[in-house]
Amino acid sequence: TPPNISSWWNFGSLLGVCLVIQIATGLFLAMHYTADTTTAFSSVSHICRDVNYGWLIRYMHANGASMFFICLFIHIGRGIYYGSYVFQETWNIGVILLFAVMATAFMGYVLPWGQMSFWGATV
Repeated sequence: TPPNISSWWNFGSLLGVCLVIQIATGLFLAMHYTADTTTAFSSVSHICRDVNYGWLIRYMHANGASMFFICLFIHIGRGIYYGSYVFQETWNIGVILLFAVMATAFMGYVLPWGQMSFWGATV
């Protein structure tokens, strides 16, 4: 391997792995989710209690989102440390993707429509 590549360069690939896990678990959760404010919370409860391994898929999805953001922030930190912001077009696309990921994560935070989701959407 080249001497200038370290383990810090793995976080872009880890982001891809986390994204695949998020998409897969999100699709499985969407099969049993009801997108209505009156029944959303009960459908999440149904997933955790009645669907086979639904609790595992939900917790993989929730913890996968946290892992995705940990890898994302380390990836951004590596980019800042190594001066990747010099490549203006690449950096701007990365910033746009960061805001898109943050918006998507907020929508995922609001979907269960529990108390924290409600007040997160209200504020």
